Amino acid sequence: MTRSTARTVPGARIALAAALSTFAALASAAEIGQIKTAKGEVAVERAGATLPGAVGTRLEAADVLRTGADGSAGITMSDNSLLSVGPNSVLALDAWRFDTTTHQGKFDATLSKGSLAVVSGKIAKQSPDAMKVRTPASVLGVRGTEFVVKVDD
Repeated sequence: MTRSTARTVPGARIALAAALSTFAALASAAEIGQIKTAKGEVAVERAGATLPGAVGTRLEAADVLRTGADGSAGITMSDNSLLSVGPNSVLALDAWRFDTTTHQGKFDATLSKGSLAVVSGKIAKQSPDAMKVRTPASVLGVRGTEFVVKVDD
């Protein structure tokens, strides 16, 4: 090893560590929840691609969850909200912000088809106006802790 190489390696290591740390922070900030249970046909649409909605799939804001006639999924969001998506459903996770310290945030979703049961988490408990679920006919402002909504074809 020459002297010039010995001097640049520690600097390169620091730069690499900083880049990896920034990437990890961005990656974890993008994750808003996780599929905990999945049965039958479950898919996640993300940025024009369709991914299998298997147990363990990490969800991001703007994902769309689709279930088939035999499909259902259970989702745990990062604020501990629990979502249960029934068969023949289309659920768009439109907006998500959550501060783990203050529990302030925003959760907007659109159920365009099918059924959804929710047990709200820390966001709705901290700020009752912070969680909304849209359907083709209504906008539900979540003020309680549990609800079910169904959208017929």
